[in-house]
Amino acid sequence: MHSSNLRLEEPIRMASILEPSKPNFFPAMTKIVGTLGPKSRTVEIISGCLNAGMSVARFDFSWGDTEFHQETLDNLKKAIKSMKKLCAVMLDTVGPELQVVNKSEHPISLQADTMVVLTPDQDKEASSNLLPINFHGLSKAVKKGDTIFIGQYLFTGNETTSVWLEVDEVKGEDVVCMIKNSATLSGQLYTFHVSQIHIDLPTLTDKDKEVIRTWGVRNSIDILSLSYTRHAEDIRHARDYLSKLDGLDQTQIFAKIENIEGLKHFDEILQEADGVILSRGTLGIDLPSEKVFLFQKAAIYKCNVAGKPVVVTRVVDSMADNLRPTRAEATDVANAVLDGCDAILLGAETLRGFYPVESISTVGRICSEAEKVFNQDLYFKKTSKHVGEEISHLESIASSAVRAAIVVKASVIICFTSSGRAARLIAKYRPTMPILSVVIPQLKTNQLRWTFTGAFEARQSLIVKGIFPILADPRHPTESANTDESVLKVALDHGKALGVINPHDRVVVFQKVGDSSVVKIVELDK
Repeated sequence: MHSSNLRLEEPIRMASILEPSKPNFFPAMTKIVGTLGPKSRTVEIISGCLNAGMSVARFDFSWGDTEFHQETLDNLKKAIKSMKKLCAVMLDTVGPELQVVNKSEHPISLQADTMVVLTPDQDKEASSNLLPINFHGLSKAVKKGDTIFIGQYLFTGNETTSVWLEVDEVKGEDVVCMIKNSATLSGQLYTFHVSQIHIDLPTLTDKDKEVIRTWGVRNSIDILSLSYTRHAEDIRHARDYLSKLDGLDQTQIFAKIENIEGLKHFDEILQEADGVILSRGTLGIDLPSEKVFLFQKAAIYKCNVAGKPVVVTRVVDSMADNLRPTRAEATDVANAVLDGCDAILLGAETLRGFYPVESISTVGRICSEAEKVFNQDLYFKKTSKHVGEEISHLESIASSAVRAAIVVKASVIICFTSSGRAARLIAKYRPTMPILSVVIPQLKTNQLRWTFTGAFEARQSLIVKGIFPILADPRHPTESANTDESVLKVALDHGKALGVINPHDRVVVFQKVGDSSVVKIVELDK
């Protein structure tokens, strides 16, 4: 499994580029989040997505009702059972999303250099010169010269059905705008975004809370994607809400950064959140196009040194309609991997695209190739330097495990953990080999019933680069030196079955013995 990876700075032989990639059980160390929807909700298609490399299933509540999403999730559970693969469930909130209301669903033709009025009066019918919106505070938030973007891109991934407006004047609650480009708006769901202004709406809306309280609780969601996160308080408020709901106190919260406010408060948000999603579609409207890549690189670096997973969106939009991505898109995916992202999120490509399985497979192959030239040595030095001397005992041992695995050319790192923290600390240092995270269930009680932990921790690690979890038998303790060999054998047998461990391989094992965390190197006889 281990290979002597090239560094991007080293000369790359042309012959090696022409060699076909070798298939692995793991398509890539970088994870793939797939959005399930109309074109990806049957058991057959979802099974194909899982087999292609999807490890997290995203349910976007910007559209569709809970019944629709429940049917899709039920099919996901069937696919998981038949494929025998773990998959995490992510609920993506709507947040303070502004929408154009077109109740008739008739196409609306907008002509460049003409005027259109945005009105909060939703009883009026949408037309070429009047667009009802779902926000009463727009007139107070904008001024002459502000830019407004209207489009279906959040759903389709296609920006050709989008229009740019420039605010000309404010009349009461109405906003009169000059249309900057001709476009036809067809369909019901159109969102609009005003660049660099504060929208006075809660980040976690009443609609979001209702969905979480019902659908989220019923399905014990693993990850909550908090759309339009603007302040650390947004995360604290969401966490407080989840803690009061049955079974969601362990749900992780990922901050979705979509505008200037989230960017300005990024450091404080990162401290509170369990992970970050860089929503480049909306960010690309709030930021000048030439600045998006700078934020991506800075944000990914900050997440890496904090040891928190970071997800990049909007990578292969054209695959919603085409079997192959553009060259620019393929390069974009690779650059996200080289920047240090943990996962790639596919939206329209799997939601309504014609090639959901192929999109996941293609992105996985690109990630795998990029990982071969990822400069792990430089990354390790940068991360270690940033952490400095004030490092916890657990992280010190975790970083040592990664260095040992690279030096002895181990095929895998096996990590025994109950909370998942040890495996995430190992992943923070980006080893070049997979981390088999053996999650040991713990027995706990809330005074009314006894339950085992572990399932949440195993699934939640599916969004972290390089971690491949195994949920262990709770009858196998790992903190006893007398019994740990049997658990290790189970992990080794699992690795062999996956094809990532072969006879005579070296394996690095990270485990807790008593009160101490230890690393050992195991050389296999067979």
